[in-house]
Amino acid sequence: MSRMERMRELIDQLNDYAYRYYVLDDPAVSDAEYDKIYDELSALEKKTGKIEPDSPTQRVGGKLLEGFQKHTHLAPLWSLDKAQSIGDVVAWQERTNKQMKALGLPDASYSLEYKFDGLTINLTYDGGYLIRAATRGNGIVGEDVTEQVKTIQSIPLKIGFAGKMEVQGEAIMRLSVLKKYNETADEPLKNARNAAAGAIRNLDPIQTAKRHLDAFIYNVGYIEGKVFQDHQEMISFLRDNRFNVSTYEKVFSDVTDIEAAVDKVERTRDRLDFLIDGMVIKITDFKTREALGYTQKFPRWAIAYKFAAEEMTTRILDVTWDVGRTGKLTPLAHLEPVELAGATIRRATLNNYEDIMRKHAAIGANVFIRRSNDVIPEILGASPVQDGELAPIEKPVYCPACGTELEEVGPNLFCPNSLNCKPQLTSRMVHFVSRDAMDIENLSEKTIELIFEKLDIKDIAAIYTLTGEQLLAQEGFKEKRTENILSAIEKSKTPPLANFIYALGISNVGKKTAKDLARTFRTYERLKEAKFEELVEIRDVGEIVAKDVVEFFHNENYMRVVQELFDAGVQPQEDAGVVTGGKFEGKTFVLTGTLTQYTRKQAQELIEGLGGKTSSSVSKKTDYVLAGEDAGSKLRKARDLGVAVLSEDEFKEML
Repeated sequence: MSRMERMRELIDQLNDYAYRYYVLDDPAVSDAEYDKIYDELSALEKKTGKIEPDSPTQRVGGKLLEGFQKHTHLAPLWSLDKAQSIGDVVAWQERTNKQMKALGLPDASYSLEYKFDGLTINLTYDGGYLIRAATRGNGIVGEDVTEQVKTIQSIPLKIGFAGKMEVQGEAIMRLSVLKKYNETADEPLKNARNAAAGAIRNLDPIQTAKRHLDAFIYNVGYIEGKVFQDHQEMISFLRDNRFNVSTYEKVFSDVTDIEAAVDKVERTRDRLDFLIDGMVIKITDFKTREALGYTQKFPRWAIAYKFAAEEMTTRILDVTWDVGRTGKLTPLAHLEPVELAGATIRRATLNNYEDIMRKHAAIGANVFIRRSNDVIPEILGASPVQDGELAPIEKPVYCPACGTELEEVGPNLFCPNSLNCKPQLTSRMVHFVSRDAMDIENLSEKTIELIFEKLDIKDIAAIYTLTGEQLLAQEGFKEKRTENILSAIEKSKTPPLANFIYALGISNVGKKTAKDLARTFRTYERLKEAKFEELVEIRDVGEIVAKDVVEFFHNENYMRVVQELFDAGVQPQEDAGVVTGGKFEGKTFVLTGTLTQYTRKQAQELIEGLGGKTSSSVSKKTDYVLAGEDAGSKLRKARDLGVAVLSEDEFKEML
């Protein structure tokens, strides 16, 4: 037997042992036997200079990384709509039943799963090997964390399926592992959720390996060459390919039957060795899922039931007022430290002064706090039992940051000094550089605060005047860090128009509205000149948003800052807009089944690039249904309605 053959034999043997130990919890050999085989493999790899991509020696953590690279997912990673009660789940079922009836779909069955509380990861496999691992990011683009994820023993480096696919799961730190880690850690970790997220986002994979993370895989988001009939078949596929799949599997015919199961899990979740913060309910049939489709944010065929937030009582020690990006003041309560949902809580929010009065909050008061998966909990109200002197919380008259007299707008207090109030400037900059805005990497909130403090920057445009000499003169700035920041700033000068609009921080203009404005007006100049009447004609742009947009472009101070951005070389790209005059103008397509010559995204882009539109459901207004392999109910409905059905070859010929 050659050295390479022996190495292959050892790798397969060790990976099988690891699968039995970490996934099946059924060890086949002692640790000493495993270590002996592992040492033999390591020695052979050193002698041959060859390391196979699925070798377990790749799990110890590689060299320190310089930064995270972006990874575009093959298919979007959707978030889930949330239900706070079983009544919300029943209402969701009634909505989907109505839609299914209209589409002629059969009655649904529902899977019930744990909603793991860790960090979502997206794994890409090709040729049977793990080739990429990424964080969720914004659902479209995440961060490449391949080296960190390779340290997770329960994630297979090699699988039986040879096609290209992406699977999603949750990286977690088991509570027993957290406890053991903290016994010897210089700085104990407070929370398993943050411990997992921090480990995955650590640029040193060796440090990630030290946390001994685990992962549960629960979804196939993209796959080539295979179609699943239902959820159960997909889970079986994952299990057959040696992924760590949750042992909790239940299927119900009606969501009302789920209530008892959900209640039991909620009452006994403290017995689990990992954190969960709810349950996920999904329609099992994949053709039904496809027919129901998605809203802009969520799949219509799934919902997350959130467990009741955990509550605790503690005492308010002090209240300070934070100034946000818009100048709004938010009261922040400082508390006696208390353990809640695995974290030490020292602060909690109060919405405004009316909220303070309504909840009878006061300095020295015992209050109920609730943490519902938020970093900063909420104060629910004062406890009926008080055991000390109380001091009222005073309503501020002047801005605590700049001393400007405050203005009251409804129940809220605002600082009108938007030009020189440091917290406002800092918050605007944090928004401006964020991923969905100008996407300037390496500028953390602390870095931005330092820039404002030390370099006397007055507005967001001044970021483009920063020099290497200025940054290198600051404590903690070395050549590599400075180079990365300046490179990211320069790279951001040609943003997509939608990103630029969002970055400007126009009141009530979020990411979707920014994209709609970009597609409608295509250039900044046209948007700037847009009339109120033109704006309200855009779908989902109401009178309030239209008024805010018009007022923004008539504000001299804002326009001065925008001009400074342009003077510094910022040039937002012209948006392609809604194509007119194309071959498919006025035509609506529905895509169904598995496409083999194009991805769905490619087909949609081709259609939209020629002026057409795509829809998720078939109706009398549908012009064409592009049907791939294993097309189901949409194809049947298209034929019933007499809608033209295209094969991929026919679609290609039309192009």
